[in-house]
Amino acid sequence: MPAPAPVLTPARIPEAKLNPPVFMATQVLRGAIRDKVSGSAVKLVLVRAPAGFGKTTAMAQIREHMDAQGLATAWLTLDRADNDVSRFLGGLAEAVQRLGIEAPAGPAPFDAVAALAACDSPFALFLDDFEVVQEPAVLGLVRELVDYLPRGGQIVLGSRSLPDLGLGRLRARGQLIEIDTDRLRFSLEETRDFFNLRQAHATGAAASEPAQQQALNADLLSRLHRKTEGWPAALWLASLALERHGTATGFIERFSGSDRAVADYLAEDVLANQPKEVRDFLLRTSILRQLDASVCQALNPRGDSAAILERLAAANLFLTPVRGDTGNQQEGAWRYHSLFADFLRAQLAREQPEELARLHLAASGWYESHGRPVPAIDHAIEGGDHPHALALLERYAEQFLEQGRMRMLARWFAAIAQPLLRERPVLQLIALWAVCFTHGPWDAMRLLQESGCLDSPVPQVQSNAHTLIPLLLAMQDKHDEAYEAGRASLARLPTGLAFAEVVLLNVMAHILAVRGDPCEAQRLLEAARREQGNSTFNRMYTESLAGLFDLHEGRLRQATARLRMAVDSTHAVTYNHSHGNAWAGVLYAGAVYETHQLPQAEHLLNVYLPLARDVGLPDHMIQSHVMRSRIAFHAGDIDAAFQALLELEYVGHQRQLPRVVSAAKLERSRMLLLQGNGPASRDELQRADDPQLWERERRQQLPAHDLDYFALAKARWEIAFGDAKAALDIVDAELRAALASNRNRRALKLRVLRALALQRAGQAQAALDEIGTVLQAASQEGFVRLILDEGPAAGALVHRYASAAQAHEGSSAAGAPRSDPILADYLQRLLQIIGPVALPAEAEAAYEGNADAEPLTRKEIRVLQLLAEGYSNSAMAEKLFVSDSTVRTHLRNINLKLDAKSRTQAVAIARRLGVIR
Repeated sequence: MPAPAPVLTPARIPEAKLNPPVFMATQVLRGAIRDKVSGSAVKLVLVRAPAGFGKTTAMAQIREHMDAQGLATAWLTLDRADNDVSRFLGGLAEAVQRLGIEAPAGPAPFDAVAALAACDSPFALFLDDFEVVQEPAVLGLVRELVDYLPRGGQIVLGSRSLPDLGLGRLRARGQLIEIDTDRLRFSLEETRDFFNLRQAHATGAAASEPAQQQALNADLLSRLHRKTEGWPAALWLASLALERHGTATGFIERFSGSDRAVADYLAEDVLANQPKEVRDFLLRTSILRQLDASVCQALNPRGDSAAILERLAAANLFLTPVRGDTGNQQEGAWRYHSLFADFLRAQLAREQPEELARLHLAASGWYESHGRPVPAIDHAIEGGDHPHALALLERYAEQFLEQGRMRMLARWFAAIAQPLLRERPVLQLIALWAVCFTHGPWDAMRLLQESGCLDSPVPQVQSNAHTLIPLLLAMQDKHDEAYEAGRASLARLPTGLAFAEVVLLNVMAHILAVRGDPCEAQRLLEAARREQGNSTFNRMYTESLAGLFDLHEGRLRQATARLRMAVDSTHAVTYNHSHGNAWAGVLYAGAVYETHQLPQAEHLLNVYLPLARDVGLPDHMIQSHVMRSRIAFHAGDIDAAFQALLELEYVGHQRQLPRVVSAAKLERSRMLLLQGNGPASRDELQRADDPQLWERERRQQLPAHDLDYFALAKARWEIAFGDAKAALDIVDAELRAALASNRNRRALKLRVLRALALQRAGQAQAALDEIGTVLQAASQEGFVRLILDEGPAAGALVHRYASAAQAHEGSSAAGAPRSDPILADYLQRLLQIIGPVALPAEAEAAYEGNADAEPLTRKEIRVLQLLAEGYSNSAMAEKLFVSDSTVRTHLRNINLKLDAKSRTQAVAIARRLGVIR
C-alpha cells in the first residue's frame, strides 16, 4: 500500500468565481439592456450568445446598476468542477451569504437553496458561464431555485447554449427575459462609442473627448459595423488592428468580421506581431484557467512572467482582471478572454504539440508543490502524462475514496490508459469502486471481470476484488447470490484495504436485513462502525443502514436523526449537507417526506434522484421516483406525477429490473384510485401482478416495498371499489405477519387501511377506534404521509375522529383529547394539512337540492374532470391554456350551479349526477 497521503483540507471557493471582471475604461455602456432587465419583475434573465458577444460585460453592468440602486446582488462564475453537486452547492452557499443571508451558527450546514426561497428582501443572483453545467442534478437544483424564488428574487444567467431549465413554461408565464445575440450586437451608435473609447484610452484623452487623429469617418465606421454585424469581439479585434496599421492600409476592406476572419486575424496580426517572448508566454500559459506570476513562471521559466503580465495588462491585450475580496482586482490575478484562450490553446496544439505534455506537467508540479492535488492531477491527465497522474493518485486516491468523491475519481480513471492502470492493481480496484458508485453495478461488474483482479496472483488484490462482488450483486437486485458471495468474501478478511472491508461489512448487514436476520445485521453494522475510522463515505453508509432499520421498526424520529447524520457525514469535506451520494440522500428525503416537509424533500430529490438513476440502485430509484410523483400529485401537477412514474418504468425496462417496472405500475394504480378511476386502477394493478416477484418480496424485506407491495395495494383497491369485508381479511393477515417480524411502520400503514375497510363495511365506531390507535402511535413519532397518502377517505376519517373526540371530551377546537398534549398538537397539524372536507352526507344533501340546477358548460365539465383528478388551479390553467383567474371564475360558476360549498363537494355532486366519472 502507498504511504499515507497528506490530510486534505477543503478548499475555499476562489474569489475569482464570486466576482465579475473589473470594469474597464473601454467598455461601452449597454444602457438599453441594463434598463430592460433592471426594470423587470421576471424570475429569470437569460443572457445567451456565443463567445465574444459581451455576455459577461452586460451582466456585470446590470449588476453594477442594481448595486447602485441598493439591490442586494451576488455573483458566481461556474466551471466544469461545478458539475459536482457538492462543489456547486458550496459555491452557491458562498455567493448567497454575500446577499446578506447569514449561515446558521455552529456546525449545521447552510442550505443555500432554502435560504434563497425564504429570503424576504429583493435580490439578484448572477450565474455566469452556465453552459459548462451538464449534470442533471445541478440543473435540477437551478430549476428549483427558479421555481421557488420569492417575490423580488431574480436570477440572471449567462450561457453560450440553451440551458435545460424548463424555459417554455417560464416564457409562457411571462417570467423570462431573453437577451440573445441580436440584442447583444452593437448598434451603429454603440460601435461609434466603442471606437471613441478605444481611441481615448490609447491617446490618454478623457473618454468624453475622443481623439481626432485616428478617428474613423462615418463611412468607414458604417462599413466596419456592417461587416462585423455588430459582433463585439470582431469590432474589438478590428480596433486593435486599426490602432497598429491605421485606416489607410485597406484593412477594413479586407476584414469580413466572420468567425474565420477573426481567427485569421488573431493568428496573423495579433499573435504574429507580438515580441517572441510575449508570444511564447501567451501560448505556454494558455492551458491555465487563472494566471498569476508564480504559476506562469513555472510554465515560462526563461521569461519574466510578472513583467509580461503587467505589460499585457497595461496594453489591455486579452486579459481580464480577477476580482478579490474587496471587489477590486485581486493582486496579480488575471484570466484570458475566453475567445482568445480558445484560440491560443488550439494554436499551441497546432504549433507545438510536443510541448503540451511538458507544460501540463509543469503546471501539475506547481499545483502539487502548493498542496493542490486536484488541479495537479487534472493537468497531468490533460497533458497525457498518465504515469505522473497515477503517481499522484497513489498518494491521494484512497483518501478521495474515503471521502466519497466518486465522480471525480471515475472521471480521472476513465481518462487514463487502461494498460497503465493494470500495472497498479490497488488503483485499479479504487477505479472499480468509483465506477460502481457513479455508473452502476453492471458497468463495474463487466470491468471487474475484464480486469483480471479476481484471479490475481497477489492475494491482497484478489481478496479486495472479491469484496466488490456482493455489493454489485445486491445493487443488481440479486440478494440471494449476494449473500453467498458475501459469506465467501467475509472469510477472506482482512484484505489490506480498509475501505473495502468496511463496505463489505455494511453491504452484508443490508443483505442480512433483507433476508430477515436483523440480529446478525446489527452485529455486522456495529463491526462496520468500529472499523470505519475516518472514512466519511463508510460513516454515511453505516448510519444510513441504521436509519433504515429504525424506519422499518417504526422509529421515525431516530431514523430521521440518523439519516441526517449520514447525509451530513461529508460536511467536513463539502460544507453542505446535500453531498452527491444517493444512498443516504434518498433515504433522508423519504424521512423528510414522511413528516410532510414537501419542499425540503423535493429539494433533496433534485439532488439525489438523478444520482440514484445513474447508479441504478433499484430500491432508491423506486423510492425517489415515487416520492417525486406523490409530491407533484399533492401540488396538483398531475402530468408531472405521471411523468415521474413513466420515467421509472422506462428505467426498469432499460435495466431489466422487473421489480422497478412493477413498482411504477403499482404506484400508478394508487394514483388512479385516488382520482376515483376504479377500472383503470384495477387494470394497472393487474399489470403489476408478477407472482414470482411478489413471492420473493414476501420472503425478503426490500426497503422500497415496506409500505408499497401487491397484497397491500390489492386490499386498498377492494376497500375503495370492491369488497371491503374481503379486504379486511387480507389486511388482518398482513398485519399479523408485520407485527411478528417487528415491521412496525408497515403495521401502522395496515392499520390505516383496516380503519378505512371498517368504515366502508359500515362499522363506523370500529373504524374510529382503529384510526384512534393509529393516530396515537403516529403522534409519538410524527408520521404524516403514511396516513394522508391514502387520500380524502383517510382525511375524512381523521376529521370524524377529531369531531367525535371533541364531542366526547369537550376539548379544544382541534378536537384532540385534553389529556394527551402530544396527540392534540399532532392532530391539529394533521387537520390543518387536510383542510376542510365534504362529508358524504353533506354532498348528498347538496345533490338532492340541485336536481334541476343550470347545466354545466363543456368547459366547466372539463374543469371538474381535472379537479377530480387532482389538478391545482395553476396546473389546470396551463393545461387549458387560460389564466388562473379564468379557472377561478369557472370554479365559482360550478359551485353556484351545483350549490356546492367546496371543491370536494362539487366533485362529489358531479359524480353523483353522472357528469364526471
